[in-house]
Amino acid sequence: MSILIFVAVLVALIVVHEFGHFVVANLSGMRVDEFGIGYPPRAWGFKKGETEYTLNWLPFGGFVKIFGEDMEEKLPGAQPSEAGVSRAFSARPRILQAATLVAGIAMNLLFAYVLITATLLMGTPRALAPEEYATAKNVSVAIAGVLPESPAARAGLIPGDYVVSATQGDSSWSGTDTDAFTAFVASDTAKDPITLSVLRGGEEKSLTVTPQAGTIASDPTRPALGVQLAVVGVVPVSILHAPIEGAVLTWEITKETAVALVHFFGGIFSFSADLSQVSGPIGIAGAVGNASSQGLASLLTITALISINLALINILPVPALDGGRLMFVLIESITRRPIKPSVANAMNTVGFGLLILLMLVVTASDVFKLF
Repeated sequence: MSILIFVAVLVALIVVHEFGHFVVANLSGMRVDEFGIGYPPRAWGFKKGETEYTLNWLPFGGFVKIFGEDMEEKLPGAQPSEAGVSRAFSARPRILQAATLVAGIAMNLLFAYVLITATLLMGTPRALAPEEYATAKNVSVAIAGVLPESPAARAGLIPGDYVVSATQGDSSWSGTDTDAFTAFVASDTAKDPITLSVLRGGEEKSLTVTPQAGTIASDPTRPALGVQLAVVGVVPVSILHAPIEGAVLTWEITKETAVALVHFFGGIFSFSADLSQVSGPIGIAGAVGNASSQGLASLLTITALISINLALINILPVPALDGGRLMFVLIESITRRPIKPSVANAMNTVGFGLLILLMLVVTASDVFKLF
């Protein structure tokens, strides 16, 4: 199921990206020959106007085919008046070429904004202030931190676990009162083990832990588990404030992601890149699977984050990416003459090869993380 959800997310992100190219190409007077979901061979399609809309067998993305993206190769010596050549991508003003290329990137950012705004409207789990307890949904107690070498650490408790209940002999605790939980643990005069029922990744687990005095340095006589607790819940944002907060949050995430990507690619050139901080297809698929198990809001959030990353990576001035093609358009605008197709193709091939190499390295890092 996780793989299917990951494929669905991937298709949505790429189709949204290509739809941006499609819309602006049409508005710019370019002829769009095909808009496809998935990659050939073709499974089904229909034609409306001059564009074919197709559904293809390889469900890993989508594409838009704009007439004349490689005009110099396809129609050498053709004049703008011949056979509608003036509607080709390469024959349109360069400002329109640039707008068409940027549209896919902008669409991914817009998509991320819509998803983030939707999650704010739905509400996502977060730490609550005491005055929010009464109005929040799905209020529960979560483990925010675990002391190293503490009874909790030895029992296998980890940050992110939700404490559902605790039992010790004939006594028990449940609810959302963290002070009552602390008192329950501290009342262990006989130092009997406590059985905790915790929720982890949507699955309920039973763990046994024995409180121990001296665990908390500031209160050495009190038996404790060595956990930091937080009351979490879902607090939806109002429909009036969600669009504004969504825009602010999208901007902040985009800015932080851009800084992280600059540091990462800078590290590649200085041979100091930290691959543990990035994920390839395997790592992303795992993250999407984990998010989907936590609910729709979490899935939309991770999809928004991937969409922002896709937009920023695509704007890099690397041949074979939109940013690389945008760089070619800028060079042509300055030199006032088109780049030779053989040169452009050679640079695209090198750029594509480097991207594949980077993906292989990151994927290998993902595999090593699994073991």
